[in-house]
Amino acid sequence: MADLDSRATGLQPKVLGEEHSKRLAELHALALDHLQEGKLLKAQSAAKEAFKLDGDDPATLHLMAVVSVQGGQWDHAVEWASRAIRKDPQPVYLATLGRALLNASRLDEALRVFDKAVQLKPSDAELWQQMGDALIQARRNSDALLCFRRAFELDSGHADAAYKAGHLLHGAGQLAEALAYLNHSVSLLPDNAQLLHTRALVLNGLGRIEEATADCRRAVQLDPKNADTLGNLGALLRAQGHLEEALSFFDRSLKIKPNAGKAIVGRASVLADLGRVEEAMSAYKRSAAILSEHSRSVWNLALLQMLTGDFKRGLKGMQARWDVPGLPNGYPPLPGPKWLGDGEIAGKTILVCADEGLGDAIQLVRYIPLLASRGARVVLIVQDALRPLLSNMEGVSECLPGSSGARLPPFDLHCPLSNLPLIFGTRLETIPAAVSYLPLPSQERVQAWESRLGPRARRRVGLVWSGNPEHLNDHNRSIPFHMLTGLLDDRVSFVSLQKDVRPNDRAELLARTDIFDAAQHLTDFAETAALISCLDLVITVDTSVAHLSAALGKPTWILLPFMPDYRWLLNREDSPWYPTARLFRQTHAREYASVVRRVSEALAGWLDKAI
Repeated sequence: MADLDSRATGLQPKVLGEEHSKRLAELHALALDHLQEGKLLKAQSAAKEAFKLDGDDPATLHLMAVVSVQGGQWDHAVEWASRAIRKDPQPVYLATLGRALLNASRLDEALRVFDKAVQLKPSDAELWQQMGDALIQARRNSDALLCFRRAFELDSGHADAAYKAGHLLHGAGQLAEALAYLNHSVSLLPDNAQLLHTRALVLNGLGRIEEATADCRRAVQLDPKNADTLGNLGALLRAQGHLEEALSFFDRSLKIKPNAGKAIVGRASVLADLGRVEEAMSAYKRSAAILSEHSRSVWNLALLQMLTGDFKRGLKGMQARWDVPGLPNGYPPLPGPKWLGDGEIAGKTILVCADEGLGDAIQLVRYIPLLASRGARVVLIVQDALRPLLSNMEGVSECLPGSSGARLPPFDLHCPLSNLPLIFGTRLETIPAAVSYLPLPSQERVQAWESRLGPRARRRVGLVWSGNPEHLNDHNRSIPFHMLTGLLDDRVSFVSLQKDVRPNDRAELLARTDIFDAAQHLTDFAETAALISCLDLVITVDTSVAHLSAALGKPTWILLPFMPDYRWLLNREDSPWYPTARLFRQTHAREYASVVRRVSEALAGWLDKAI
């Protein structure tokens, strides 16, 4: 109520006799003072006395409206403000009427009143601010943003207008501009927890996670009982690998707001990261009961079930992925029925579409021959880079590129590739795990690689150290190139299978004369497969090349994070999906130095046996 002075509220008593005028001014001031102090009854008493003294004065009528607004008597406030406006349509009177109408849920009328107010006094920042607030309630965010911007242009000290502009820009994904407004607002109100929390969200969206964490920590200090801020700080800490601390903030958040779905899911994710799988599954089951988080929780629970070998529940639960907001989904909109495994398919054409990543597609095409053996004609749609490799796949009648707009042939049914393990009732012991199930590379391609690599004077080992940087778990699975240099042994010819070398690794790779860099020739997966067929061993982090090499039956050593992707299971060095794979896992220390050291020791032993 700091702005309730006689100037701001328009409470200027009309001219009476000198004594009456003085008394009316005193009553106006007294009512405002009582409102400032939160003494509503005394304010009402003073306003009523002023009305008795002069019931025709518009300022007194407006004072009655202001007091009614503070008392939550919206209908009375509308009536008093309307009477004041009929006598003197001042913008401030209109603003009070607008607030009353807004609180009385008469939104359209309120907007018309605020619009009239800003027309009468377009230089008033506060009027633009109030109109923006009304437009937010009307869910007209773009119009509200214009109002807040205008308010800020008129008054650069208007912290609330700057905050709300930043908030709306954040929601619209315009993060850089949002940050500029929020920075200004924070400079005016440096100890406002809500401001700092919102800026933390924007900074996180811009990838400035350490600054976001600092803002969030400060917001928690200022408002330690805000469950949302506590939960978001937990999420920021988890993203930086501070798992125990993240867990403590999720626990604090849930103590205040026990059924907050996002915090339950965040806590479950940290428990999974920590390897506390049973606790994580219990947490996901709990959050699955909360409607807004249901599909994501079922999906995350299913991944843990698969990780622990419970394929019966896991494969069924993974169907929730189709309902998870924001989860990448490459499945195209297709006409006709989606095949879910029921009914006879002999003699029918079924369109099978790769719907996840490149590695997923390579892993799951093993089911195509099984599908074809039921008598179906299988048309396979895959990512463009996989088409040359999979065109000759057993059971594939036709292979089409997924992103180049190829015309589809007539078909009876369609099916996501990721659904095939469920359709075939896969269990841990029934995984179709042929040593090699991909088509052999063409002799021409293989010979071209043999020529590039030169005579076989030493054993050949391929290396891959990083995957797609856009992958959600890339920070856990990829490593810098320099970490693998400890593997280099002069008894081996090393070949880089890294197609896309990151800028931080490029100079160091170029400086090495003991590694053959094949990147410029790796135009598609058929080329990579041909090169792998010329090697004796592939050492890789968890990328599509790991799947390609193992699916070709090549000895493949895979470096895994402490909590790996579901397909690698837990606590084993082999893979039921790939007989020639050997798994090297992080320990609880969650670092790759010891993993690389174990790989180096294994490589030395492998070389000794080869002599």
